[in-house]
Amino acid sequence: MNVDQRLALIKEVGQEILTEEDLVKLLNEKKNPVAYDGFEPSGRIHIAQGLLRAINVNKMTKAGCTFKMLVADWHAWLNNKFGGDLEKIHTAGQYFVEVWKSCGMDMDKVKFVNCSEFVNDSEYWKKVVEVTRHTTIQRMIRCGQIMGRKEADVQNVSMLLYPAMQTADIFQLGVDICQLGMDQRKVNILAREIAPTLKEKPPVAVHHHMLMGLQQPIHVEGDAIDRGIALKMSKSNPDSSIYMDDSTQEVERKMSKSWCPEKTTMENPVLEYCKHIVFERTKTFKIDRPEKFGGPLEFESYLALEQAYTLGKIHPLDLKKAVALQLNEFIEPVRKHFAKGKPAKLLEQVKSYTITR
Repeated sequence: MNVDQRLALIKEVGQEILTEEDLVKLLNEKKNPVAYDGFEPSGRIHIAQGLLRAINVNKMTKAGCTFKMLVADWHAWLNNKFGGDLEKIHTAGQYFVEVWKSCGMDMDKVKFVNCSEFVNDSEYWKKVVEVTRHTTIQRMIRCGQIMGRKEADVQNVSMLLYPAMQTADIFQLGVDICQLGMDQRKVNILAREIAPTLKEKPPVAVHHHMLMGLQQPIHVEGDAIDRGIALKMSKSNPDSSIYMDDSTQEVERKMSKSWCPEKTTMENPVLEYCKHIVFERTKTFKIDRPEKFGGPLEFESYLALEQAYTLGKIHPLDLKKAVALQLNEFIEPVRKHFAKGKPAKLLEQVKSYTITR
């Protein structure tokens, strides 16, 4: 695979790339650059964290990247997940890994690293301190967005430490590419800007699209990026997300209630699922309809589906049913994986935990 082909794959992942010029230079210099993403073990995992992350990681590894996935256990502790209970956080981290094993992530090229593995390293804490020495309090507060919090919510000192640690993680892990969601861009930009001061190499940032929640969009002030982040899938509202362990009936119920305005493609979560998940996992998308309503339909591209929906050739209810059927097919291997043994016990434990913000 040549550089142009590798670049094309990575551009499929990145809604935003900082910068494409830097990425091209990196791909020319390295056959196997190191990319990373990080996650807070913070409860049950929804399809944006499960299926979408697996899709993105697999494209990156296909493009030649090796991947480091940071289990951000100390970050979750700082962010008061599970009431700051590290034992529960670690259990949730194991559960996340089991989900990815069962939903098609290319595990051969992914290495999982726990933050707790390097917190005893004084060099790591030197990096954290250097970041804080060269960053204002106000900027750290603005970076609170990476924790899923508004600036007004950043009240504890631990929440100021979090962005400094996440910035230091990038240098500690020795990564070339930060491949995270658009909601993480403020810290990645900080890392790029502060790297020369710390005598580190600025990472390339590849920010993927944030999958919408299923409910009707709310009005949000700000630019398109802020709005996209505000509309992302949320764990605080179970009906806004489809979880990787939801039953067949639960997936059907949530999809039947989802926001899907007729003939409208803008901020339509059901079509987002089609674009970012369904057509990434299947070549042909089928919509079954009774003959009296025109009979079954088949689409081989998202663009063809979108055009037909815009013209009113597909009723929202028919689309919802077809998407629910397809998602259930994708999730079924995960359900089977968690039906017995260690995975079943992990899921039972995580479900029993009280989710805290």
